[in-house]
Amino acid sequence: MNTIVEARPDTVHWGYFEAARPGVAEIASGDRVTIRTISGAANVTPSDDSAFTVAPEQRAIHTEVTRQMLPGHILTGPVAVKGAQPGMVLEVRIIDIELGADWGWNIIRPGSGALPDDFSEERLFHIALDKQRQVGTLPWGQEVPLAPFFGVMGVAPSPDRGTLTSIIPGDFGGNMDLKELIPGTILYLPIFVEGGHFSVGDGHAAQGDGEVCVTAIETGLNGSFDLIVRDDMHLTMPRAETPSHHITMGINPDLDEAARQALREMIKLICERTERSREEAYTLCSICCDLRVTQLVNQHKGVHAMLLKDRLT
Repeated sequence: MNTIVEARPDTVHWGYFEAARPGVAEIASGDRVTIRTISGAANVTPSDDSAFTVAPEQRAIHTEVTRQMLPGHILTGPVAVKGAQPGMVLEVRIIDIELGADWGWNIIRPGSGALPDDFSEERLFHIALDKQRQVGTLPWGQEVPLAPFFGVMGVAPSPDRGTLTSIIPGDFGGNMDLKELIPGTILYLPIFVEGGHFSVGDGHAAQGDGEVCVTAIETGLNGSFDLIVRDDMHLTMPRAETPSHHITMGINPDLDEAARQALREMIKLICERTERSREEAYTLCSICCDLRVTQLVNQHKGVHAMLLKDRLT
């Protein structure tokens, strides 16, 4: 069964995650859901007389939906999954991601990004997206290959944490900006509320590790996911899996601490899946594991550790 969730004023939440928000759809564990998203506030959206097509739903969201926190992402959801309970894990199988618009945007904001003091003027760029050729054309004519993924995928945090900004990622997932999460990969998220309550947004047509100017090619994407409740897993941080790699994550205001967290999570994963001691796992990481900067610009920085699956044999 495939449930479709459109991006409309009644199915999106703007700028936040919270346990109190009710689900906009409910599916059984193992079922598929296709979620459509839009990207960008009115100030970054092309005008109606431009060469680009802006969905009427996007204009309606701008008019009818209250932004809970500034800045923040327009997220579609949440989708509740039957049987999900706190302490379990939501397995998010990413089946397909496709462009939902013929344009994307990128903005440089003074005081933001990895070089907050180096640029004094705000600059907005609109970027043409060719779905058939899977390329984006930058304003100066250069073409770049597209690799669409969702910068934000997350579940509701625990009720005692109240309303959380969508900007800062955490143990619930959120704004991780992990570009490896393309079709064919899996994201694992700890569950904190009944139903899990999965939301998605912040579509990126292409992004470099770091997302250094604070935006990638931001765009609307449509994603299909199989959502599976796992009562045999218990996690305190998100994990991911590609066909070739295990991925663990670290998120912290300090980049060094984020790296330490990602590394400790990888050591834990190795010990869970093998008979290696912690010392042996640490040595294996030093020889075979890659630490990469996920993003530098979401107040809490991200590092992900990647280990080839065949290194666990």
